[in-house]
Formats: sequence, structure tokens, C-alpha cells
Amino acid sequence: MSGRPPTEAERNQEATVYIGNIDEQATDPIIWELMLQAGPVVNVYLPKDRITQQHQGFGFCEFQSEQDADYASKIMNQIRLFGKPIRVNKASANKQRSLDVGAEIFVGNLDPLVDERMLYETFSRFGPLISQPKIARDDEFQSKGYGFVSFDSFEASDAAIEGMNGQFLMTKPCTVTYAFKKDGKGERHGDAAERLLASQAKKNNYSLQIAMANGF
Repeated sequence: MSGRPPTEAERNQEATVYIGNIDEQATDPIIWELMLQAGPVVNVYLPKDRITQQHQGFGFCEFQSEQDADYASKIMNQIRLFGKPIRVNKASANKQRSLDVGAEIFVGNLDPLVDERMLYETFSRFGPLISQPKIARDDEFQSKGYGFVSFDSFEASDAAIEGMNGQFLMTKPCTVTYAFKKDGKGERHGDAAERLLASQAKKNNYSLQIAMANGF
């Protein structure tokens, strides 16, 4: 039954779901048995507080296949566990990469108690996210003090940076800026080229929606 946090290399992100709003009475075995109704489970992990060893209200479940994870996100979302509706959605958003315009922000100087759920609840009010926020964690699943949030538009990411940079999350003022691009050239997201591409993509998508609506 796990309990040991799987590393990024070990976990199949495509077959993993994020589970939120978990009641404090729930345990790893209970989540395992619940998720087993959707398909064969490989791993369940509920991050624990280092002092109290109580889980923090969210966790991850890896299934044997991506199809099982898709099914779980459909039938398990909003299921009541100890009276609370749990949130279940895919931990990976690779299927939505076509919507990824580059509006990814870096959130630093995070309090150790800030988790993915808090990032989601804090930043989703600025606009739709294309994936679950990600906090960088070590091999023991402890926060490294920074994370990433990806929006579906630069309007939302601009508003998030303006509204949250320097604001307190828990006990520490967070640093919010555009994340570095993954190509390693030291450039940040949010530049003019990305914004132009995003604008064109939005227009093309809008044109496609009109065409589909008219039966083409």
C-alpha cells in the first residue's frame, strides 16, 4: 500500500489523480479502497504533517492505466467521504497542452505549510488554470518553498502577479513572477512573442468554434 512518496520518475503522471477536500478521518487505506472502485490502484499518497503526522487534506492516487485515472476523475469527483465531497481530477494536464499559451508563473518564498490546494484556491480566482498548481518537493515530499501555476491566458497571469506579489500566504510574503522557460536559455514566460502567439491562437480557436457551430 505505499505511504512512501513516489518520485517523479516512478509516478505515471498520466495515470495519477489529485484528490482534494479529504476529511481528517480518512486514511491511506480508506482512500485506496475508495479509489479501487474505479480501477486497479498502484499507489496512494497523502502528504503528512511532519509533527502531527496528520494528512493535510489532499493526496494523490496512481492507477495502473490512464483510462482508470480518467474514469476515477469522472465517477469519484464530489463523492462524499465522511460527509465531505472530495475533489478528484487528473494530476497531469498533458491533454490540454494545446491550451498552454505560456502564462506560467513562479511563486516563491512559500511557507512550508502552503500546499497545492492553497495555491489553487488562491490563484484560481484570477482566472482558469490549465493544470493543478505544482509545488516543488524533495524525496520526502516536503515543500522546497516554491511552486508553479499555469493560467490559460496572460490576462489572468498578469492579474495574479499584480495582485499576489508580496502578499502573505500563511506567515510569509510570497514572490510572484513569470517562470523561466524550460529551454534553459534564461528567458521568462510572458514576453511579447508568446503574447502574440497566444493572441493568434485564441483567434484561430474562436474561428474554429464558429465554424463548428455552423456545421462545418
